Amino acid sequence: MAGPPVDFRMSEFWNRVKQVRSCVWEIPKNFRPYMRTPARLYMSKKLLSNMEPAAIQQLINLTTLPGIVKWAIALPDAHTGYGFPIGGVAAFDTETGIISPGGVGFDINCGVRMLVTDLRVEDVRPKLRQLLEEVARNVPAGVGRSGKLRLTFQELDEVLEEGAHWAAEQGYGTKRDLEHIEDNGRLEGARAEFVSRRAKERGAPQLGTLGAGNHYMEVEVVDQIFDEEIAKRLGIREVGQIVVMIHTGSRGLGHQIASDYIEVMERAARRYGIRLRDRQLACAPFKSPEAERYFAAMKCGANYAFANRQMIMHWVRESFWKVFGEGIKLDLLYDVAHNIAKVEEHIVDGEKIEVVVHRKGATRGFAPGRPEIPQDYRDLGQPILVGGNMLQGSYVLVGTDMAMKEVFGSTVHGAGRQMSRAAAKRRFRGRQVIEWLASKGIMVKAVSMAVAAEETPQAYKDLHEVIESAHVAQIAKKVFHASPIAVWKG
Repeated sequence: MAGPPVDFRMSEFWNRVKQVRSCVWEIPKNFRPYMRTPARLYMSKKLLSNMEPAAIQQLINLTTLPGIVKWAIALPDAHTGYGFPIGGVAAFDTETGIISPGGVGFDINCGVRMLVTDLRVEDVRPKLRQLLEEVARNVPAGVGRSGKLRLTFQELDEVLEEGAHWAAEQGYGTKRDLEHIEDNGRLEGARAEFVSRRAKERGAPQLGTLGAGNHYMEVEVVDQIFDEEIAKRLGIREVGQIVVMIHTGSRGLGHQIASDYIEVMERAARRYGIRLRDRQLACAPFKSPEAERYFAAMKCGANYAFANRQMIMHWVRESFWKVFGEGIKLDLLYDVAHNIAKVEEHIVDGEKIEVVVHRKGATRGFAPGRPEIPQDYRDLGQPILVGGNMLQGSYVLVGTDMAMKEVFGSTVHGAGRQMSRAAAKRRFRGRQVIEWLASKGIMVKAVSMAVAAEETPQAYKDLHEVIESAHVAQIAKKVFHASPIAVWKG
């Protein structure tokens, strides 16, 4: 994605950007006369040096939006997105601020969940091919793929308003799972009547599908534990233990909701006299009727994604039980949302205020004590699940006090792309990518060779550098790392 026109040179940027502390940088408010606030970048100098100028410009543009609080934020995995950079966070006062679909994204509540098993790597390796084939049969993947269900619009409306609760009530997992899902798997205030018929037509056949692009199911083995006490509380007893990562979102339904309301917000911005430096930042005052409708529809998209991951998890469990026996434990560690906006209370300059936090390609990472965290994790901080690429695996972190103080309880969500899909397909061949990963002990099954090529690990930033940046900046704390041994790629 090309991003907006850039009105600075990188030489000027380096002359003006200030280092606050290790892995924290600030673009001062006077960098450009149109900035309402400073902007902050949480990343190593190496990552900052490789940032696209267009992504930095998008971050600067965020500071121009009405009601922005504190500063605009770029996290270690930040790169160019639609309006907001992916890996971007901004909070807006609920009285004077706005809401922007570009600050949420097209794949509403694209997110990840992790299952913890009682299997070890030596248990799984001999049956890995069988397991991967079973998962691929049970969990449909690919562009536009339909799922096993055929929902009526009435049933779909229930999904949109009930989220993972609907899935659990239908027998996909248990109500105990809901305790370990962000917002318990349901955003209150979702209203299906604000979702268009076209969005519902796209979403009805796709519930329970993995999708395409960077969505996946990975079987991983824990290979590093950084905090044994917290890891043990999360169900990780030892190196060699098997975990499962699932990454998907709201499919065509979420994309259509975003498309529908971007058009609404473009008209609304003109109506309310909001001057935009980039039309992709189309928005409306948070208290306006347009914002109310979008927020309720966005929550429907988020609830659909929660239900989608719940159903996929159920079928992944069934796949494991078929291969390894029904006594195998597959407990949900946690489920986190990316690409979402939420009304939250935060302390800013010593005062508790209500803000609508946009997390675009970013994860909530609340510190210990917040009531939103499940009771059994509340004294640890919120678990943060960070997926990487098909080579570097995943990290689990927990939230910190510094994240609450500086980034509205937010942190990194993944490795972040450094190469477009088109460029990756020009440079790599899917079959070669799969064979290369196989030589490293990673079994990959993809819906197409094109997907394997565009998802080659080289298309992503260095996950370890990204995580270390978040850890050093103190906006997350490392708990453990897991490496992939099998991947089902949508």
